[in-house]
Amino acid sequence: MSELTLRNRQRVRALNLRFFRKITQSLLQERLGENGYEISVHIVAASEMAKLNQRYLHHAGSTDVITFGYSELESAGPILGDIFISIDDAVRQAREFRTSWQEELLRYFVHGILHLQGYDDSQVARRRVMKREENRIVQQLKERLQLGKLRRASVDR
Repeated sequence: MSELTLRNRQRVRALNLRFFRKITQSLLQERLGENGYEISVHIVAASEMAKLNQRYLHHAGSTDVITFGYSELESAGPILGDIFISIDDAVRQAREFRTSWQEELLRYFVHGILHLQGYDDSQVARRRVMKREENRIVQQLKERLQLGKLRRASVDR
C-alpha cells in the first residue's frame, strides 16, 4: 500500500503541485517502493512552521523541515509519516546558498524521507552520512528533472 498526500498551505510562492507530486512519487517508489508508504507532505509558511517547532520540538522560530515518523523502523511494514516544509525558509536559504527555492524545497523533502528511513542528523558523524546521501539524491533528481517547473503563475492548492 502506498499513499502520498500533498498539502500546499502557503501563499508565499506559486507551486506546481502536480509536478511536485510527480517528483515525490518517483523518489518514493525508488526509495520505499517495496515496503510501501503513507506520507503526508505539508508546504507551510514560516509562521505555521514556527508554531509547530515551538509546540513539538520546543524551539523558537521557524525551521526548514520537520518530520514526524510513525512507523517502527525495525519492521518491514510501510513507512508512515508527516513532513512539514517551510517555503519561507526555502526562499531564504536559496539566497544564502545561491541556489533556487525549488531545489531547496526538493532538498527538504529528501531530508524528510531520509529521516523516515531512520537517518539521524543529531550527531556530527551521522549528520555527515545523512548529508552525503541527501546531496547524492538531490543531484540525481536535478540531473533528471527540470526543477523550474515547480514554479507556477498562480498558487496551486
